[in-house]
Amino acid sequence: MPSRIGALLFFFTGLLLSLSVEADVKARSCSEVRQAYSAKGFSLVNIPYQEIAGEHLRICPQEYTCCTTEMEDKLSQQSKLEFENLVEETSHFVRTTFVSRHKKFDEFFRELLENAEKSLNDMFVRTYGMLYMQNSEVFQDLFTELKRYYTGGNVNLEEMLNDFWARLLERMFQLINPQYHFSEDYLECVSKYTDQLKPFGDVPRKLKIQVTRAFIAARTFVQGLTVGREVANRVSKVSPTPGCIRALMKMLYCPYCRGLPTVKPCNNYCLNVMKGCLANQADLDTEWNLFIDAMLLVAERLEGPFNIESVMDPIDVKISEAIMNMQENSMQVSAKVFQGCGQPKPAPALRSSRSAPENFNTRFRPYNPEERPTTAAGTSLDRLVTDIKEKLKLSKKFWSALPYTICKDERVTAGTSNEEECWNGHSKSRYLPEIMNDGLTNQINNPEVDVDITRPDTFIRQQIMALRVMTNKLKNAYNGNDVNFQDTSDETSGSGSGSGCMDDICPTEFDFVTTEAPPVDSDRREVDSSAHKLSHSLLTWSILFLVVSLQRQWR
Repeated sequence: MPSRIGALLFFFTGLLLSLSVEADVKARSCSEVRQAYSAKGFSLVNIPYQEIAGEHLRICPQEYTCCTTEMEDKLSQQSKLEFENLVEETSHFVRTTFVSRHKKFDEFFRELLENAEKSLNDMFVRTYGMLYMQNSEVFQDLFTELKRYYTGGNVNLEEMLNDFWARLLERMFQLINPQYHFSEDYLECVSKYTDQLKPFGDVPRKLKIQVTRAFIAARTFVQGLTVGREVANRVSKVSPTPGCIRALMKMLYCPYCRGLPTVKPCNNYCLNVMKGCLANQADLDTEWNLFIDAMLLVAERLEGPFNIESVMDPIDVKISEAIMNMQENSMQVSAKVFQGCGQPKPAPALRSSRSAPENFNTRFRPYNPEERPTTAAGTSLDRLVTDIKEKLKLSKKFWSALPYTICKDERVTAGTSNEEECWNGHSKSRYLPEIMNDGLTNQINNPEVDVDITRPDTFIRQQIMALRVMTNKLKNAYNGNDVNFQDTSDETSGSGSGSGCMDDICPTEFDFVTTEAPPVDSDRREVDSSAHKLSHSLLTWSILFLVVSLQRQWR
């Protein structure tokens, strides 16, 4: 009897041991790991079918493992590649915002200038005919300099506009006084009376303020989009440190080595890894946010008092207004110039008796407002600004939020609702360490990434400096100032409030007072034989036709 009982005990003990060994062998199978590893595109040659001793591992826990040394190396490189791609994907919105909006704004401003120049040329050809065409280079040079300034040229807008009006005065002074011959020295003397006599009325002063501030805002805003684009593109191309790569491997692929390829990292574990790996990028955030705020301020200027579209679209009408003012004041202007510069020499008889082209009146027709381009690049400035403001607001705090954005990706972590069944760096369990704060100095005690807080990333510091310089430019543009050409004159300096507006200068449209044209006697055939009066009469006719056309246009 005892021998039979002993035999039974031996049998059951052997059976239990057999079942235990079978279960253990099944638990240590690497079939899932082989399948997941193969799905990554790696070869399965020399990949174990069952767990092996892990003393050879350098990053993952040195316990029984499904990883060889070669597997650990390959998965480490894979984790680096995936991290770089994650950062680039996550920053796609910010990068495309600055790339696409820079393109749209640049196209709009360039086309706006082209349309304004074409509109002025068409209008002046129809209105002034040969008188304009013979002097068109004065206006062409104006637009050439405006374009050069916008594209980054070293142009002082105030001096350039002053030069335009001085040249226009010289040309018009000769036209209204064809009976005289003017030397270069005499014309230079004439141009010196531009500010004193104000022959063009108040138009040059107002236009100078509006053009200067609008172009400063437009150019600086596009430069800001360029800087934002470059910084976003550069910073999104990360180069993880060796310490970061080890932490990424441990987080993303050590579950493979432990035979748990389907278990994803805990959310808080991911945050600490990302905050360590992206510590320098987070330090960009403060200057980035100041830059975005400055961009938003200038965007408001583009919508309001510094709206370049409202300045350039009617610039032909504004310059015509100035020419009309010159015509109305021609007698007084000429008398004061003769008094200050001396009596000029009479011109040869041929020149003093010349008249306007015979077909001048017949070629003129009222300007059709429908022919004026109403938009550039198929849109309007208001729509562009509204769109970019929304996008800029969304990009605030982007760099400090980057770890959270990455760790919210369901491809990366188990999520916040699955804190027990996630990889914590050692096993499938809850992650206990606290989450680090943002920035380089706060990573001194990061439990996952070895970060040298004494060595800030030089490349990131360069981007911070670029943002700081651009922010300063934007602040100056907001106040109507160009950092290269600070205006010190009373009439164009910003107000004490820093708003960039003077008491009566900020309106984006001039308050024109249209003078009703006197009736013209169509039967009148006689003209004064005086060459001086003849030239005044001819120009008066051209101006009167312009006034009538403008009145019809604005009705």
